Amino acid sequence: MSASTFTVGAEEAGRRIDAVLASVLGATRSAAAAWCAGGHVLLNGAPVAKSRKVVAGDTVSVDPPEENDPLEVRAEYVEAMGILAEDDDYVVIDKPVGVAAHPSPGWVGPTVVGALMAAGYQISTSGAPERQGIVHRLDVGTSGAMVVAKTERAYTALKRAFKERTPAKTYHALVQGLPDPLRGTIDAPIGRHPGHDWKFAVLEDGRDSVTHYQVLEAFGRATLVEVQLETGRTHQIRVHFSALRHPCAGDQTYGADPKLAAALGLTRQWLHAHRLGFPHPVTGEWVQVESAYPQDLEHALEIMRDGDLRY
Repeated sequence: MSASTFTVGAEEAGRRIDAVLASVLGATRSAAAAWCAGGHVLLNGAPVAKSRKVVAGDTVSVDPPEENDPLEVRAEYVEAMGILAEDDDYVVIDKPVGVAAHPSPGWVGPTVVGALMAAGYQISTSGAPERQGIVHRLDVGTSGAMVVAKTERAYTALKRAFKERTPAKTYHALVQGLPDPLRGTIDAPIGRHPGHDWKFAVLEDGRDSVTHYQVLEAFGRATLVEVQLETGRTHQIRVHFSALRHPCAGDQTYGADPKLAAALGLTRQWLHAHRLGFPHPVTGEWVQVESAYPQDLEHALEIMRDGDLRY
């Protein structure tokens, strides 16, 4: 879709801007929301949140990003995405940072779906077309183990398992400071941040969210923790530890110290899906895999362990 500018008429006054964009431009509501979140929509010359209500006479300018074909992916990402385990029904990939689980409005980078298809994998066609085989997701900025369904029977079984919270999802995170207690549970509901559509926060009316953690190594200014998710909300670990004032190192979106990130050489949050266990979608036998830390996270740990933190 090409760039366009229009003036809000009386018939659109009082409506949310994402709804107006959908009706005026023929876009989907989710696409319009993604454009707003990405700064591609200007209201009277200024970026605007999707929930902003317009008035007659407002000028709206839209310059949507070009979207990749769902199967398009750069060759280096196919090579970088290692395979941790697979059989005829599933494949567990070692997702690199910078790769989304599947195509979505506003995202123009590589995806797990695209990488697998480009590598010749046949994956389940169940679910939405752009989410073929996807039964759970990792954030773009989070690396690690992620299972994808190859067959329809696997998709159905794995989707049910994740809905029933059967799989064991274990993450490792380097958080600022030292959590107290050293082992505990964070039970705090999460919802969309009231002031930033692209963020999440602990809210009284949010969805139930439960995170279990234990300290693995304490370094003074940061601590390596093992985290097990009972629920799987978007940004759950990042939001929960930020709410405790122990944000993931490097996660400036949720309040991490940029100086610490620079000292550790981090350009993203230190968060990794280290271990994934789930019942085999056909036999029911327990499958468990582990993903090693990528180089950037390992390097940050080495700095902490060597006590060579300077900033």
